Amino acid sequence: MARTILAAAAAMALAGGSAGLAAAAPAAHSTGPGYHHACAVKHSATVASCLVLIENGIKQQTAAQLGGFAPTGDGYGRPTLVKAYALTSSSKVENVAVVDAYNDPNAVSDLATYRSSWNLPACNASTESGCLTVTNQNGAASPLPADSGSTGWATEESLDVDMVAAVCPHCHIFLVEANSASISDLGTAVNSAVSVLHAEAVSNSYGASDSSSDSTYDADYYNHSGVAVTASAGDDGYGVSYPAASQYVTAVGGTTLTKDTSVSRGWKETVWGHSYGGEGTGSGCSTFEAKPTWQTGSSGCSGRTDNDVASDANPNTGVAVYDTYDQGGWLKVGGTSVSSPTIAAIFALANSIKAGTYPSSYPYSHTSDLFDVTSGANGTCSPTYLCHARAGYDGPTGLGTPDGLAAFRS
Repeated sequence: MARTILAAAAAMALAGGSAGLAAAAPAAHSTGPGYHHACAVKHSATVASCLVLIENGIKQQTAAQLGGFAPTGDGYGRPTLVKAYALTSSSKVENVAVVDAYNDPNAVSDLATYRSSWNLPACNASTESGCLTVTNQNGAASPLPADSGSTGWATEESLDVDMVAAVCPHCHIFLVEANSASISDLGTAVNSAVSVLHAEAVSNSYGASDSSSDSTYDADYYNHSGVAVTASAGDDGYGVSYPAASQYVTAVGGTTLTKDTSVSRGWKETVWGHSYGGEGTGSGCSTFEAKPTWQTGSSGCSGRTDNDVASDANPNTGVAVYDTYDQGGWLKVGGTSVSSPTIAAIFALANSIKAGTYPSSYPYSHTSDLFDVTSGANGTCSPTYLCHARAGYDGPTGLGTPDGLAAFRS
């Protein structure tokens, strides 16, 4: 039977303290200003890298050390996301899949701890509401892939499931673990999430190089009408990555989300990145992908333009995540790996995906139901809207960030 979190698991996780810590040392790959990459940055047209960034200087603590409470001041949780994006709740159970590489053996207990610490509703064994099921890339309970070890992918998996639970507490989460970080294995996992697990939304928090193989990968793995397939835009500033470049997915960029009491919303967002590039959300014009018929406001790019929408991703305004396999418990993370599962969960929460349609088209019919991000940049480019925010559509943040659920309904 696939592994499923029950309410009792949350109590066990809290009681266990640091007992679940693995021997693998925390991954610490290339560093940036105030953060480091959880996974190796190297990727190609055939192999992807995860896109989670860990903020430096945050003391990682287990649930037991914090008395079973979520950390204060070290990363956003559900309360912030609900307020910043005007989210409403729903008791309807929707299936959301997150696709990652390798196995995180602590995924079930860690998510139970995350849910308990943020006072999210306990799992309901009869409906599996809000629970987590872990499968291999074929959608089966076993055999699961090799443990992630020091690759950093376990941190990615914790982030992905935590974000879905935070945004959509009653969603059923499928963690679909690919055998490796190759596009063929990850893509197989996407297919299984749709055809075997019947997920309404599928999040992909990883990126490979945009290449001439994109159309083949599209046909083989990412073209699923009637399903909200989301993909992270990348964390290296201006530039396109795959599968975010696919014309069939919702490309999700990243912002810097800060409290601002001077505006009615109470929050301010700018593009995550800098005009000199090198870090921040990805964006750009694909050389290999055709532009979707519904993509508007992106003149000067004959191909697919990234992105469609965006949400918080800056590690400095990142989220609190719980991981005891390759991290020390609570940590603060960012990257567009935050954005993709956030938007996937919002699509599920909106509960309005229609067969035969591509949900990436929905926001283009509901632009007034998004917060327009009009400042910030992630590099230098021409035309400038591909890397600089402006009123209306721009590359880094697409049409904007969620203002409720309406933009994500058919």
